[in-house]
Amino acid sequence: METSILAEGFAPATGFLSTIWLLIAIPLASSAILLLAGRRANAWGHLLGCASVGASFVLGLIYFIQLGGLAEDARSAEVSLFSWIPVGSLEIDFGLLLDPLSGVFVLLITGVGFLIHVYAIGYMAHNPHDYDFEKSGHTRRRFFGYFNLFVAAMLTLVLGNNYVMLYLGWEGVGLASYLLISFYYLRNSAATAGKKAFIMNRVGDAGFAIAIFLMFATLGTVNYGEVFNGIGQVASGTTLAIGLLLLLGACGKSGQFPLQAWLPDAMEGPTPVSALIHAATMVTAGVYLIARSNPIFNANTTAQLVVVCVGAFTLLLGCVIGCAKDDIKRVLAWSTVSQIGYMFLGVGLGGGAYALAIIHLLAHGFFKAGLFLGAGSVMHGMNDQVDIRRFGGLYKYMKITWVTFGLAWLAIIGIPPLSGYFTKDPIIESAFNRPGWTGWLFGGVALFGAGLTAFYMTRLFVLTFHGPKRWTDDIKHPHESPPVMTIPLMLLAVGSVAAGWLMSTSVVDWLTPVFGEPHAEHHRLAPWLVSASVVGVTVVGAGLAYALFRNGTALQEQPAGALVTAARRNLYGDAVNEALFEMPGKYLTRFLVFLDNRGVDGLVNGLAAAVGGGSSRLRRLQTGFVRSYALSVLGGALLVAVAFLVVRLG
Repeated sequence: METSILAEGFAPATGFLSTIWLLIAIPLASSAILLLAGRRANAWGHLLGCASVGASFVLGLIYFIQLGGLAEDARSAEVSLFSWIPVGSLEIDFGLLLDPLSGVFVLLITGVGFLIHVYAIGYMAHNPHDYDFEKSGHTRRRFFGYFNLFVAAMLTLVLGNNYVMLYLGWEGVGLASYLLISFYYLRNSAATAGKKAFIMNRVGDAGFAIAIFLMFATLGTVNYGEVFNGIGQVASGTTLAIGLLLLLGACGKSGQFPLQAWLPDAMEGPTPVSALIHAATMVTAGVYLIARSNPIFNANTTAQLVVVCVGAFTLLLGCVIGCAKDDIKRVLAWSTVSQIGYMFLGVGLGGGAYALAIIHLLAHGFFKAGLFLGAGSVMHGMNDQVDIRRFGGLYKYMKITWVTFGLAWLAIIGIPPLSGYFTKDPIIESAFNRPGWTGWLFGGVALFGAGLTAFYMTRLFVLTFHGPKRWTDDIKHPHESPPVMTIPLMLLAVGSVAAGWLMSTSVVDWLTPVFGEPHAEHHRLAPWLVSASVVGVTVVGAGLAYALFRNGTALQEQPAGALVTAARRNLYGDAVNEALFEMPGKYLTRFLVFLDNRGVDGLVNGLAAAVGGGSSRLRRLQTGFVRSYALSVLGGALLVAVAFLVVRLG
């Protein structure tokens, strides 16, 4: 193992902590085995896939405990595996960093990820009735190979000690998400969703890449410590540009405005994929990027303000659209867009709100995984039905799913004493505490969003599990899922109940080495008043939804007003993207094809036709008769003689 100068501010790894590379290597090796072993691994591939993530979780827990035993000012472990990109003055190592921030992400990714892997054993044994697995060549073994690759890429993202390493994991997550979202690629909708996610993320990734170029051009390095130590001496305009470009990358991965359109369509993949993307991996990457880059955003208040604006707008957008959706997974997808918006709001507010955003992210991992896996359990028992208008009365048949889903529902809407109450309310309070009129604006938006969240999530819960039966004719006997699926649901439900309270009392202090000591905030509103207001609007939103939908709903989409119609069409986000980007691109492509066919090819083909036509006409002079050639010679001689005569007389 080669050594190198480590970034300032991080301690070199010693002892067992120097083996943190195993966190990535184990699931990566498992992925390679599953994808290369072929049919020989079909019988046991899913077991290897689960075991590899479970092993990484155990290692991560050991590393986390060892990290906690270090002094607060030395609570980090950095290791350089080898020199990766030595080009001139650019020296980038393949290096890893375990610190309080990456440590909590490792536990989330591997812990929740392991439960999702176990759940997937049962879920992926149930093949969709309308998909030809034999024709596609897909197997459960291949699915777990992609799943392990996803986890390995996300671990690379959070453990990298520089922005290029982060970008390596960033692109790996993008590749794995494409493979998993379009897993049922014989369905046009799945293939299209995978391409949409991949292409929209390329927009954000381009911004992230340019930000890395700017860092190197300005500071001569991309290592975290050196960038953070030098950002204070960088011109304000350059700092703003770097911050906004990082934000663009974060918006792409986390499904935030204006790059949010791909995330709901990602529901075309198997439900465990949705759970892993939304709860533990891909969409949390943008929050991690901004949190990790906190010195850059702290150095420019304008960049912070833009992050706050994006978060506030997106959380409201997700809530409004979520109210109008009838697909159980798409409702949950838009709830993720909204909840990530709360996290962006938190990291944009800065100061102590950085830690609050991370706490909400961790709690969200539990209850969002529980919600998605609960949705998968419902689909498992309802012949893959996803329309909540065709559910109802399922609590009698799926007791475990009903209870665990219900606890996750109460957690996400923020009913005390469940997790969301302890993690979302403090972000709303910090928004109100922002100085000036913007505090009232952002705090009001966050408070209104809490009420809308309670409304659409209660609508989802009531229409799915309560009210009269509205099943389709092919549903005869809904059933509970097998233990391999319900046990992860129960464990996640424990996190939905207790994780928020447990983390609210410890994680802020744990993250102090990363974000610094939180400054005392001036409370514009008393904390108890903010908390009471949030609970109040939550109860009103939930009560209104229960009153409207306790007796079911129409089985078909009904005519509605302008706002509901717009929400059903994703507030015309796709239409705007098509008008601004897709259609101009199509027209430009058609023009270039016309120019190529009629211009470039036309010129070449015209010249070739002229030469060919002239040649065919000249060929007619070649008759093979001597008299013809003699006549031609005589004619030529006469022309030469006439020419000489004209010259002499002239």
